[in-house]
Amino acid sequence: MKSLVCQQPDQFIMNETEIPSAKEGEALIRISRIGICGTDFHAYRGRQPFFSYPRVLGHELAGEIVTIQANSQNLIAGDQVTIIPYLECGKCIACRNGKPNCCTGLKVLGVHADGGMQEYMVVPITHLMKTNDITADQTATVECFSIGAHAVKRADIQKEEFVIVIGAGPIGLGVMKFAKLAGAKVIALDMNEQRLNFCREWAGVDYTVNVASSNAQEEMMNITNGEFASAVFDVTGNANSMSNAYKMVAHGGRLIYVGLVQADVSFPDPEFHKRELTLLSSRNATRDDFEYVIQSIKEGNIDTDAFITSKTPFDQITQKFESFMKPDSNTIKAMITL
Repeated sequence: MKSLVCQQPDQFIMNETEIPSAKEGEALIRISRIGICGTDFHAYRGRQPFFSYPRVLGHELAGEIVTIQANSQNLIAGDQVTIIPYLECGKCIACRNGKPNCCTGLKVLGVHADGGMQEYMVVPITHLMKTNDITADQTATVECFSIGAHAVKRADIQKEEFVIVIGAGPIGLGVMKFAKLAGAKVIALDMNEQRLNFCREWAGVDYTVNVASSNAQEEMMNITNGEFASAVFDVTGNANSMSNAYKMVAHGGRLIYVGLVQADVSFPDPEFHKRELTLLSSRNATRDDFEYVIQSIKEGNIDTDAFITSKTPFDQITQKFESFMKPDSNTIKAMITL
């Protein structure tokens, strides 16, 4: 089988390897779709924390079960599945408290262990979710959207409250969409006017603000009647943005870091204290989030067709991968097809 390996920063190698065999408790999956995300881009460029080379990237996956043992989930060969790529220990304090997404020994497929940019892979049966009722393209977006769904749930978003989402990449768009589904009034912030237009059309946000504008602060003040937003999500993965995001949070509000940056983030304590802010991080997602996203797709609440802006055959991806990172490509979600 073919396997795409990120050998070192800025270098892919296509290998020929044997199809793996599933052990007890595992299933053999034939991969059909791979979504490319920011984690993959950062890993390729050598900017991904918690990462080592060589590595097979890819954790936004759709596939078909080839072989599987009898199991409690009633999964059988031929079922289409998505993969929960977060491999938890099941024993640590986070796992015991129902938070396997932040397990102390967490291994994420495509980051700490080899992922899905290959024709076949073996996966623990416990980390498969049946998706026979949606398409392969939709299935491969479930993990991406689950990150946003988890962040919105973690922030306990309420109807009619103002929410600011900084960063209109794929994860930011997911946060916007699920905040809207929760009934919030959403303000999208980005520097790219074309992305902001997409936020309005695809996510249905209520307001957009171009942060490159000289009067961005004034615009946000006017929208929120001078109070800013009770919940602010920073999805930029940019240390400067993350350090300054507190300025947009209303007194008594919440600041949620969804993006990850390989740097220190700091802000003045007096400003943080006088607002009595709540600071949250949001990492990965849970099975409940995956189930919610799958149901939302089934109900037609998420337009995956518009979200997926390109499809590239697996054997052409080495030539196309870098082009997806260029701003003028207008890439929202690039998808690899097998």
